[in-house]
Amino acid sequence: MINDYNRLSGLHKVAILFSVLGESLAMSLIKGLSRTEVRKIRATIREMDSVSFTLKRRIMEEFYFGFLSEQFQEEGGDDEDEGPIKPFEFLEEMTDEQLIALLANEDVPVIAVALAQLDADKRMAILERMKPDEKGKVLIELGSLQDIPLEAIVEVAGKLKEKASYLPKPVEFSRGGAKEIADLIGEMDADEGEKYMQTLQNENPELYKDVKMLVLTFEDILDKFPDGILRDLCNSVELDALAMAMKGTDQEIVDRVIGNLPQKKQAMYEPVEGPKPKREVDDARKIIVTKAKEMEKEGAFNLADMMGGGEMVE
Repeated sequence: MINDYNRLSGLHKVAILFSVLGESLAMSLIKGLSRTEVRKIRATIREMDSVSFTLKRRIMEEFYFGFLSEQFQEEGGDDEDEGPIKPFEFLEEMTDEQLIALLANEDVPVIAVALAQLDADKRMAILERMKPDEKGKVLIELGSLQDIPLEAIVEVAGKLKEKASYLPKPVEFSRGGAKEIADLIGEMDADEGEKYMQTLQNENPELYKDVKMLVLTFEDILDKFPDGILRDLCNSVELDALAMAMKGTDQEIVDRVIGNLPQKKQAMYEPVEGPKPKREVDDARKIIVTKAKEMEKEGAFNLADMMGGGEMVE
C-alpha cells in the first residue's frame, strides 16, 4: 500500500486524484490535459498499488486548496508552477440571476457550499432573495461546512459546473421578462432551444409557462395555426422550402398543409424524396417560423392568444 507522500511524483498525485474523483469529473476540473498525458495517467492508475485513505485525503486537500503545482508529465520531467486550481472559479463570472437559477431546487448543503465560495456582497445578495425559512437553514449550514468531506465538496463543484453550462446566457435571466427570453430562444437552433426550454421548465415552471406561450416552433405552427392563417403562411414561402420543411412529418399533416395551398401550387408541390440532412430540414422549418413571426408583427394574429389555447374564429 502506498502511504509515503514524499515519494509521489506529480504524475502519481494526479493519478490518485483521478482515481478518487473519477476521470470524467477530474478532467472537467483540470483543463488542458493532452491525450498523451491522459494516457499516462490511466497507465499510472493501473500500475499503482492501493493508496492509503490518509494519503488520498492529503492529495484531495492539496488539490482543493490550490497547492497542486507540478506539471502533469512523465516522472523526471520538468516541474512547472501551474498556479492554484479553483473548482468553483466558474461561479465568479455568473450574475446574481444565474446563481439563483443555478441553485434553485438544490439541497441546502449544496447551496451553502456554493455560497461559501462567493464574496461577501454577492453572497448577501443571493441570501436576500431567499425565503426566510430557507435562508435560516442555509446560514446554519454555512457554519458547519467543515463537517463535509472534501471529496463531496469537489463533487458538488463538478455537478454545479455541468449544470451551469446548460443555463441561458446572463441576459436571458434579466428582468426583461418572458418576451425577452422567448426572443433569444427563437434565435437558437431547434435542439439548443429545446435544451434551454427544458432547463427553464425544470428550474422555473411558472416562467416556463409564460415563455412557452411566446416561443413559436414549427410544430406549434402545424398544431395550433387555424387553416386561414396556415393558408396565408404556406402560400408566402417557396414550395421547395415548404416541401423540405415537411420532410419527416406525418402524412395527415402534410395533406392538410397541401390542402391549404392554392390549386396551382398544389399541382406543383413535389415531396422531397430520400433521406436528407437534419440541418437542411431544420433550416427550411426556420424559414417558415421566421415568416410566421413577420406575419405576427404585421398584425395577422396574436401569438400569445394562439399559444394560450384560446378559441380562434375564422
